[in-house]
Amino acid sequence: MVDPLADVVALLRPAARFSKQVSGAGQWRIRRSDGGEPFYCAVLEGSCHIALDDQAPVALQAGDFVLVPAAHAVCMTSAEPPPEDVLSTPVAVAEGLFRIGARKGEADLRILAGHCTFASPNAGLLVSLLPRLIHVRDAPRLSALVQLLGEESRARRPARDVVLERLLEVLLIEALRSPGEQATVWPGLAQGLADPRLSTAIRALHADPTRPWTVAAMAKEAALSRSSFFARFQARVGMAPMEYLLAWRMALAKDLLSHRAAAVAEIAARVGYGSASTFSVAFTRHVGQSPSQFARGKVAGGSQHIAA
Repeated sequence: MVDPLADVVALLRPAARFSKQVSGAGQWRIRRSDGGEPFYCAVLEGSCHIALDDQAPVALQAGDFVLVPAAHAVCMTSAEPPPEDVLSTPVAVAEGLFRIGARKGEADLRILAGHCTFASPNAGLLVSLLPRLIHVRDAPRLSALVQLLGEESRARRPARDVVLERLLEVLLIEALRSPGEQATVWPGLAQGLADPRLSTAIRALHADPTRPWTVAAMAKEAALSRSSFFARFQARVGMAPMEYLLAWRMALAKDLLSHRAAAVAEIAARVGYGSASTFSVAFTRHVGQSPSQFARGKVAGGSQHIAA
């Protein structure tokens, strides 16, 4: 069976880039602006709160994992927040280890937090298909990974950093393909797949992106009227059906242009366009450069060649 979320994760190619351990005690609040970078946090011990872009805070507890595919304004506080005007600054106490809140006394929180990267040239397009915040709890596989992270971060075994990086990459993939605690809060592909009617249409679209899809054809797959399907899709996924189709076709095209020695005309056909010219116009409008320009930029330093 086609798995659209797995398709997105496979194209994103997530990887851990930077992480730090933070221990906290007492009351504290930190605010940061990450300029749209992917942010993650694994709670190893204790509890805290996280709020994204001035939305209502989400309570986190030991074993939880949070992934924000494109973080902007992020606020984290102790389980019992301090007054609104109180801001705290993490203090480095060792390499890769920071302390927040009370400087002395036993810590009541330990987290692993940092940024990740999406190696795909489609990152911007694909992130738009994901929820703005993914919060996973009570997932046995993920909880086991968080526990392994905690154990490895406390140990000083050989190749510790390599193991931590690999564990984080698996965590990122698990989080991306999990519906998460916030699936009903943030629109995205996961919420669309949680709707049995929409899921049928989305899977059909991913199974055959070359089909001449229309909203009516998608609605028929979902066994809904055109208007009901459109409204339901917009509410659950966060974009119109044809906008989703275009985003997915462009994501596939960019991946093919980046990694395959294929002519633009062939790629056009493989992503659902009847001619290279029609595809080129759509691609240029959506990406900001022609398929040939994009391909040349991606393979300039390599041996691949993509014909126009």
